[in-house]
Amino acid sequence: MLPRLLSRAAPTTARATPCNIRSFTAAAVARSAQQPTASGQAPAGSQTPVDGTAAEDSKTTHFGFRTVPESIKESLVSQVFGNVAKNYDLMNDVMSGGVHRLWKDHLIRTIAPGRDTSLLDVAGGTGDISFRFLENVRETYGTSAGASVRVVDINPAMLEVGRERAKALGYGGASNVTFEEGNAESLSAVPDASVDVYTIAFGIRNCTHVDAVIREAYRVLKPGGRFLCLEFGSVENPVIKSIYETYSFNVIPALGEFVANDRASYLYLVESIRKFPPQPEFAKMIRDAGFTQIGKGWEDLTFGVAAIHSGFKL
Repeated sequence: MLPRLLSRAAPTTARATPCNIRSFTAAAVARSAQQPTASGQAPAGSQTPVDGTAAEDSKTTHFGFRTVPESIKESLVSQVFGNVAKNYDLMNDVMSGGVHRLWKDHLIRTIAPGRDTSLLDVAGGTGDISFRFLENVRETYGTSAGASVRVVDINPAMLEVGRERAKALGYGGASNVTFEEGNAESLSAVPDASVDVYTIAFGIRNCTHVDAVIREAYRVLKPGGRFLCLEFGSVENPVIKSIYETYSFNVIPALGEFVANDRASYLYLVESIRKFPPQPEFAKMIRDAGFTQIGKGWEDLTFGVAAIHSGFKL
């Protein structure tokens, strides 16, 4: 387990464009609610329709603690990350007290990449995992030229941040790291059995169909390939859990408002953590997709505040 340490002070100078996630959500749900039902009548009240004209309009999911039509969740999540993209490290510092940097370093050590390892980093637009991966290969083997990283993210703003960081770190124009727009639930541009390692860090809980994401990971991995997911988890220790809940719902949104003028996005991110399956349930989803797990299938980090889930395609 990682040490229970590190609380980096987040810089207070960065400012993001104000985000009206709450009002946008309400407006989107209202538009959906105004659509006629199969009987030709608009549903009464503000409830999400259950008999929409299109089948997709009758399906709902969560956006934080709100229930929204599946058809609009992707847009809502996109707005959140469009607003936090330029302050992504700051966002993670606020969400984790700075410890996310240690968690990501530990994830790379868990991968233990070889000289020629190919990595598919999904929902990794800013390159946090990818650049750590390449640096690890360079430090271990003297060069990272043999390894390759393909970064896929659904959000153009996140990808733009990643491309700019690549230039700053000397990877601009490098043939072994690419950035492309794509949906984790349908990686149509990625061939079957084509990558050695698949990573997704702090991204899968924002997807509408988590099971579809895991199935796609299984499809694109080579036999013997490894799936690794770093995600916030559920804390079991009652004392730590109480402290964590207080920090999450009282401190994180306030910090989001203070450092980024964006309370709503940070509140959504906290709520999305609580809606994500606890570690045992998520581990079962990974097994159900066909992956083979070692032991319980995950490693808790910092009392379970986060966890690394792992599975092999055998």
